[in-house]
Amino acid sequence: MGERARSVGAVDTAVTLPLPTGSSWTSVYQGRRVLVTGHSGFKGGWMSLWLHELGAEVHGLSLLPDQEPALFTEAGVDEVSATTFADIRSLDAVVEAFEKAKPDIVFHLAAQSLVRRGYSNPVDTYATNVMGTVNVLEAVRHHQGVRAVVIVTSDKCYEDRHTLWSYRETDPLGGRDPYSSSKGCAELVTFAYQSSFFGTGSETLVASARAGNVIGGGDWADDRIVPDIVRALSRREPVVLRNPNSVRPWQHVLEPLRGYLLLGAHLLGGRSDLVQPWNFGPPEEAAVSVRALTEAVIEVWGEGSLVVTPDSTSEPHEASFLSLDATKARRLLGFKGLVDLELAIKMTVDWYRAYQSAPGDAGRLTTAQIIEYLALMDDLT
Repeated sequence: MGERARSVGAVDTAVTLPLPTGSSWTSVYQGRRVLVTGHSGFKGGWMSLWLHELGAEVHGLSLLPDQEPALFTEAGVDEVSATTFADIRSLDAVVEAFEKAKPDIVFHLAAQSLVRRGYSNPVDTYATNVMGTVNVLEAVRHHQGVRAVVIVTSDKCYEDRHTLWSYRETDPLGGRDPYSSSKGCAELVTFAYQSSFFGTGSETLVASARAGNVIGGGDWADDRIVPDIVRALSRREPVVLRNPNSVRPWQHVLEPLRGYLLLGAHLLGGRSDLVQPWNFGPPEEAAVSVRALTEAVIEVWGEGSLVVTPDSTSEPHEASFLSLDATKARRLLGFKGLVDLELAIKMTVDWYRAYQSAPGDAGRLTTAQIIEYLALMDDLT
């Protein structure tokens, strides 16, 4: 897979000028019909609320949320989107959702998104992440009117080479576990459809996007560090860490979502030179250990403690260091981080603290942070 994958990340070096960096591009979504797959999930929920704030007509394709509480219901994502509850693994269901939504642009975020669940259920992981991507692209292929598609995969799509440098889009794809492998496969599927069906002269532009670990309010998934921290702190219990020294590129959820939206806006504008894979990661200083992140969250929370499990030898493999090089996005898209790790942690803790006091305000809390973030975008030069 590695050698073939090198061509997937090829950079169009003819493009040298950055695109607009403020919020002027967001007007592209006013009145647009947008389909978000996975809109009942964490990132999909924030994406749907943001698109609604931009004036888009939001349609969603998802399974029912698999945990309670869920951002989808707590923040009113179901109230701002026309929802189709269906399984992304069913081509017929995906095609039917496209017929209902008639989208101008598609953001494909639906996925089995947990590494440890990939170990316990690899068949479902591959079916969802690989064939789900095939089904979305197949529906796009047969649905006239789709102008742009952003396929969201993961920073874990890269071959784990146990190195201490950040991965670039030209690095080989791979994956030593079912989840990571499935994301590498989804990138290859995207490349194959780009080459076979959406090539030169196509009215549909398809690109892929890769991001690292995101944090933010409204994530209650199992086996993810910030939800685990919040659950423990809320119960006044120690935070238990299984891989305290693993390093990840933490970023607030709005940061990569801005990258997806920025990329999508310019695909809608016909920028065929942007039909490439894109990393949307934070600066290197935001890549810190799980322990460091936990200690920072506890400090902002105001109380709490952590313990490390004494024996982690039986834990399934996860990369010890993982970081993305977003140089290409900064140079060609004008993308750069607006929220550093300190502010990302504060925004996240503020959200959960406010939710604890007033759960019914989750929608207002989320929208308020989106509006504050839009103000930061307006200040971007």
